[in-house]
Formats: sequence, C-alpha cells, structure tokens
Amino acid sequence: MRVIKIGGNELTISGFIEDFAKVLEKLAEPAIVVHGGGKEIDELQFQLGQQPIKIQGMRRTDTNALNAAMMILCGLVSKKLVAGLINAGVDAVGLSGVDGGMLRAKKHKHPNLDLGFVGEIVDVRSDLLFYLSSRGMMPVISPISLGDDGQIYNVNADEAASCIAISIHAHAIDFISNVPGVVKDDELIPLLTEQESEHLILKGAINSGMVPKVRAAFKAAKGGVPNVRIVDLNNLAQEGGTHILCKETIHPSEAMRIYPGGSNEP
Repeated sequence: MRVIKIGGNELTISGFIEDFAKVLEKLAEPAIVVHGGGKEIDELQFQLGQQPIKIQGMRRTDTNALNAAMMILCGLVSKKLVAGLINAGVDAVGLSGVDGGMLRAKKHKHPNLDLGFVGEIVDVRSDLLFYLSSRGMMPVISPISLGDDGQIYNVNADEAASCIAISIHAHAIDFISNVPGVVKDDELIPLLTEQESEHLILKGAINSGMVPKVRAAFKAAKGGVPNVRIVDLNNLAQEGGTHILCKETIHPSEAMRIYPGGSNEP
C-alpha cells in the first residue's frame, strides 16, 4: 500500500485533481491520500479578520485559527478533493483524523513558545484504513486530529502522512510538491541523505514548507518505509523526484515516540 501526501497549493491548480486521478489509475495499487490546505487557511483567516502567525514553519493555533483550519481541511478542501476524485471514477471517502479516532495526538511542546492547539501524532487507527481499502475505497485524510484529553488539534499534514505510512507498514510514501523534488542551485537532487538535508536547511537552500516535508520524509524512512521521495505529479508514476536515503531504521511503534512533532503547517 502507498501513502500520498498532497499539499494545499497543488489542490488550487486547475485540473490537478483530474490529472491526479489519472496517475492513480497508472499506479494500480491501493493508496491512502493525506492532504493539507495551508494557503486556504490563510485566506479564510484574513477574511475573518485574523492574522496568521507562523513560527519556524508552525502555525500558531489559537481557538480562532483552529476553527479556520477545521473549516478548510475538514470541509472545503476535503470535499473538493473527494468530489473531484469520485467524478474521475475513484471511490474516495473523505475523513479527518478525528473521525473514528483515526489520528490521536498530543499537544506539541515547543521548547520556547506556546503554539496553542498544535498537535503531534501519537497513534494511528490503522485497522480503519485497512477496512476502507479492503472495500475498494480510497481514504482521503485531513490531518485535524483528536487528543486523549478530548481536545482537537491542528497537525501538520506531512507529519500525519508520515505517521500513517509507518503505522500501516506502507511500501512507499510520496510527498507531492509543486516542484520536481528538492532543488539546489536550480538542479534536482535525486538522492538525499539526512546529513545533507540538515546542511541545506542551515544554509537556507531548503526553506519554508519544504523543511517540514523533508523532515517528515526522513521520519517515514526511519520508521521503516522503504521507498520515500519528494516528487511532483508529473513524475509520481515514474522514477523521478528526490529519493530519501536513510541507513537507520527503527521499529514503527518507536518512530512516533522518538521523532514526534515537526511543523504543523499543512
């Protein structure tokens, strides 16, 4: 089984969902889709008179920001994506991490700041995902998640996709971007090690939303997912993109405990 993470920016591109459905047909294997929607959340916050605040790639999520994130991720983006896939012949079903207690989270503890209702995944109800897939349905997951304390949390979609891939022992996870992969000096990096990625982050060559994406990719690799890459839609069914090289592997049950957190920006 494959996990595919789609960012909110990609979903705003005209014709993307139809093209995505065609690529899914070429892959010819069960897939779980996890989506973000950061751009749309920003736009809604502005419309509601709120100022989006992001700290080191993380959205500070007070009650108003959480409500905006839920409206966009569980509503607008989810239903547009599911409707587009169904219209293209894909039997998709849209759920949030709250539904069925699929994604459980705890409050993200930033070393210096209180980020509000930002969560990090601690458990995935993989049996529900397997059940849907066994019935020929494609789960389309928004990363809004439920805490054991009863609080709803905003979780980064890359982080959620990585945790899902680890939990279901996926053979592959693809982080779809609007660029072909990780780029340095206008050239694609076909193979990326964690040491090199952290060096590029420090230099600023990897920045903005690519930072949590890369870190989530290495988390998945360390959690035992054998095929991890950052790629654009055009190369999803091909061998392109940036492939993540990771010598270290850990047991899936340990992955979320050892490598929690990351950016919460979908």
